[in-house]
Amino acid sequence: MQARVWGCRGSLATPGADTVRYGGNTSCVEVRLESGDLLILDAGTGIRPLGASMDGESFEELHIFLTHLHLDHLQGLGFFRPLFRPGAKVHLWGPASPVQSLADRIAIYLSPPLFPVRLADIPADITFHDAPEHGVTIGSATVRAANVAHQGPTVGYRIEEHGKTLAYLPDHEPSLGVELSDQPPSWISGHEVAHDADVLLHDAQYGDDEYPSHVGWGHSSIEHVMGFANKADVGMTVLFHHDPYHSDDELEALLVEARRQCDTVGDDVCLAHEGMTISLDRDGIRFG
Repeated sequence: MQARVWGCRGSLATPGADTVRYGGNTSCVEVRLESGDLLILDAGTGIRPLGASMDGESFEELHIFLTHLHLDHLQGLGFFRPLFRPGAKVHLWGPASPVQSLADRIAIYLSPPLFPVRLADIPADITFHDAPEHGVTIGSATVRAANVAHQGPTVGYRIEEHGKTLAYLPDHEPSLGVELSDQPPSWISGHEVAHDADVLLHDAQYGDDEYPSHVGWGHSSIEHVMGFANKADVGMTVLFHHDPYHSDDELEALLVEARRQCDTVGDDVCLAHEGMTISLDRDGIRFG
């Protein structure tokens, strides 16, 4: 499989001179499988340029996997051009809720006065699914979801293809109320998604000095994401969901701290940026 990052900013899109290197679009990752199937992780503002890049591309169907319905992960959906192809088959997956169906919750946003086009009037043929906690096979891959610690119903996703694993946990606070180093893996939020993953894209919104004033907000500090990655025995950790108040220079300072902590826990780490590609195949793992 090959993944491409179209958006890795958290909470709010942040275009501007201070965010050029790592990007200002919110969460969206394209995943192309060996079988040719297209998976899309989240529908933040990054899904708009992804959809524009697909003009002229034919496809039988595609799958959009939403981790949760906060606007920074959903607000690009109405600007995703393939949704406006009559008859295009789109599968939309998201966390289950005991209160409302996924379609009803998304329709709250995709309807006036928040959006000019009602969900029911979008030309594509959209099928709604609860996130696949027991796993679903799509083409050459298996996709699994699990509930994780964040505000409101939220899941992370695990994609496995030919012995390689990509894990995606963009909004996650595994340390809430616990000391990660003291917990058995089975008690740690998100462990079943991330364990033994070759590549983990993980929430890294706060510096360690910022986190104490944001406890319970649903996001991770550098210390916590690196501790989590160590517990999960992942290969490469990709710092994701960058804070909208962090400039490119500040993100690079956080990376220095993460790498310092790598010397202790033994994980490799890098910063997500728009346009980043990650190839996971029989020949290994490659970043571009």
